[in-house]
Amino acid sequence: MTRHARNCTAGAVYTYNEKKRDAAESGYGTNAQRLGKDSVKSFDCCSLTLQPCRRPVITKDGYLFDKEAILQYIVTKKNEYSRRLKEYERLRRAEEDKLSQEANSKQQARMERFVNAEKPAMTPAHSSAAASEKPSTSFAAAAASSASSSASSISNMTNGHEKKLPSFWLPSECPNAGLSKAQKPDATIYCPVSQKPLRVKDLIDVKFTLLKDGDTKRSLIAKEARYMCPITHDALSNAVPCAVLRPTGDVVTMECVERLIRKDMIHPLTDRKLKEKDIIPLQRGGTGYATTNDNLQAKEKRPMLQA
Repeated sequence: MTRHARNCTAGAVYTYNEKKRDAAESGYGTNAQRLGKDSVKSFDCCSLTLQPCRRPVITKDGYLFDKEAILQYIVTKKNEYSRRLKEYERLRRAEEDKLSQEANSKQQARMERFVNAEKPAMTPAHSSAAASEKPSTSFAAAAASSASSSASSISNMTNGHEKKLPSFWLPSECPNAGLSKAQKPDATIYCPVSQKPLRVKDLIDVKFTLLKDGDTKRSLIAKEARYMCPITHDALSNAVPCAVLRPTGDVVTMECVERLIRKDMIHPLTDRKLKEKDIIPLQRGGTGYATTNDNLQAKEKRPMLQA
């Protein structure tokens, strides 16, 4: 051990603790921290509100929601779709009007060219009169053009430019700026967690079995263990893999499913025949101490110093 112990600065090795301390003080590098138990959603909490479910429902992919919250989410998405559909119809009508105006202008231009081509040639008398008047008219036109050019050189707000923005860097002033192309919105509603199509009729009611612990003083939310498996009476938590039986909505442990239900595929409570799709694994949060999830680390990316 050196004389100065932890405050020694004569070491030839840049230790891990020194690196972490310097990274925290300098504000550079990536901060990585393992998530604790308080940072992970409980298995019986809604994936939207993050609160214990009052009327729990589950999707086909195993994500738990409160029925009120998920129905409000679906209604919000439907209202947003109707708003986008109205905007799409407005843009489509504007695009059709623009195309019709362009077609009408082209037709008018063709008619004018045809009329100008069919005009009879001028008579000699008219041509001599026009020749005598040509110098005076040319002089007036030259004077008008010179006056307009001088005015335009002095100010850039002439010739109708006073109604345009001089800020050429704005997106609306770009050469390719114009009406946005109408795109029909997607009417499909997606799950907020799995991003898969979600329908109301696919939501399955879930029935949790209350844990019989004899404690009537504390409320249900204040208890650490609230529910149990109706078959094995094991307490349910984030550390216990669970599954939902579709016909009745009962929440059982995966151990019960593997040891009892998968043998003959019969519901232990109702004696009904089960299929493989009737067993829905419940997606749960991590415990903070066991590797129950793929990733339990939070990372904050910051600027890095490079030599």
